Amino acid sequence: MVNTYTYKKVSWVDLENPTRDEVRDLMQKYDIHPLAAEELLLPTTRSKVDRYPDFIYLILHFPAWKHSHKETSQEIDFIIGKDYIVTARYDGIDPLHKFAKMFEVNSVLDRNGLIGEHAGYMFYYMMREFYHSLSDELESVRDALEEIEKKTFGGEERAMVFELSNTSRELLAFKHVTALHEEVLRSFDAAAKSFFGAEFAHYVEATQSECLKVVKTVQSLYESLRELRQTNDSLMETKQNKSIMTLTGITFIMSLIGIVIALFEVDFKHSPIIGMPNDFWIFTGLIAALGIGFAAVLAHKKWL
Repeated sequence: MVNTYTYKKVSWVDLENPTRDEVRDLMQKYDIHPLAAEELLLPTTRSKVDRYPDFIYLILHFPAWKHSHKETSQEIDFIIGKDYIVTARYDGIDPLHKFAKMFEVNSVLDRNGLIGEHAGYMFYYMMREFYHSLSDELESVRDALEEIEKKTFGGEERAMVFELSNTSRELLAFKHVTALHEEVLRSFDAAAKSFFGAEFAHYVEATQSECLKVVKTVQSLYESLRELRQTNDSLMETKQNKSIMTLTGITFIMSLIGIVIALFEVDFKHSPIIGMPNDFWIFTGLIAALGIGFAAVLAHKKWL
């Protein structure tokens, strides 16, 4: 599917699951090199930047853990010419869809007059929208960690093991994907300065700054998650040790009572209590007193 948007001198062509015919039409319209055009047809796991005489070709991956995908990332291929930008993707991507809606109502364009000067500015505002969207998703992770922390100290440590594992898996995937952006944008920096001119350097640096904010936020959240997991494990271990001590104390008391009962079962010639009036109640009271006494001692030692 092909969607085309135009503002002033710049056109944006958005391809979703591009076909060979669609890519062939782009090659003819924008004189795209066959090697770059071929790469648009299938997704790849490798992020990169290639500088061609008439355009810059980028591949970037974005986290997809909030969506119902088998994969943890979504790929976007960018072909950035002087007066056009092509995006190729293989799935629905929310920030790109949102940018398209903004484009249609001209809200992003009217606020940012530079966007129509050349395609580099459009790429900058597009990437800014991506990183703002990632920051919003990370805020939801922060809220989830705060809720996990509250429940952890509220006595729900065991239930939080699964929550922590799921959040860790999602955040780790986020971390791996966004970490590659720094290297790609450094390569794009050199290519963009020579292609669009030195005056565009500020916007490349601003893009790198937005990326760095996301990377640092991911690192901070991952550290918080690791500390929270250690706290949760410590609380669970403390509760488990307490349970073991309690069971050990109960077993100790029952063993001592069992020894006393066994002594009275031995057929001695003279057995105390046995045969006396109310011997059953006396014996029962003795056993109860021993049990309560031992329990009091263990409770004082904090075993019960």
